[in-house]
Amino acid sequence: MEFINLEKVDSTNLYAKKHIETLDDRTVILTKEQTAGRGRLNRSWIDLGKNNVFMSIVLKPSETYQEVYSNITQYLSVVLCHALEDYGLKPQIKWPNDVLVNGKKIAGILSESVIQGTKFKGLVLGVGINLNATDEGVKSITDKEVTALNLELKKEVVYKDFLNKLLDEFFKNYDKFLKNGFISIKNDYISRNSFLGKDLKVQVLNRIEEGLATSITDNGELILKRDNKEFVLTIGDIL
Repeated sequence: MEFINLEKVDSTNLYAKKHIETLDDRTVILTKEQTAGRGRLNRSWIDLGKNNVFMSIVLKPSETYQEVYSNITQYLSVVLCHALEDYGLKPQIKWPNDVLVNGKKIAGILSESVIQGTKFKGLVLGVGINLNATDEGVKSITDKEVTALNLELKKEVVYKDFLNKLLDEFFKNYDKFLKNGFISIKNDYISRNSFLGKDLKVQVLNRIEEGLATSITDNGELILKRDNKEFVLTIGDIL
């Protein structure tokens, strides 16, 4: 594992994609300040200050794209839950990969495949985690409820300790996940879910699907039931 530490960058994911040819597998890119961070569906990720995690991991597990890579963000959401649980918290996962603490979002995860022509160059797995923020900072985000680890613990979080814990947890079962796919984390994922058994509205591209969330497939898809019919959602955003 190699590290690249930046003072300031537009986005660690953009940096990783730009330099993908020269970066080795399992290179970790970190920055103290990020000016154009993005989450899923091209949403912006707001920088709440230094001593928060702005990180991208470059992964080159094969020379061709594999279906299991579509679940890498769900794998990271479970890993992040394990890290937060070590601090005594009870995080939950909102399908597909949002991590919540006390119902508030604490992290954003984004995976991007880099393909040049027809050749798969690798994955860039980005994550922003609120470790240390102020009440004023989180309240300035008005489109959703957010929190930070220090606010939940009521004390400052040591950045390096958390980062080491997260990366150790990520790579501990990474090879097993690549081999077995979502099924290897399914029980962990479901046991931390915040959505099963609830009536949901899910934004799927330009339409909204509604129904009772009944289960998760072995591939990490969400199953909704409506009018005695089941609908399998591969992508989407719970509203």
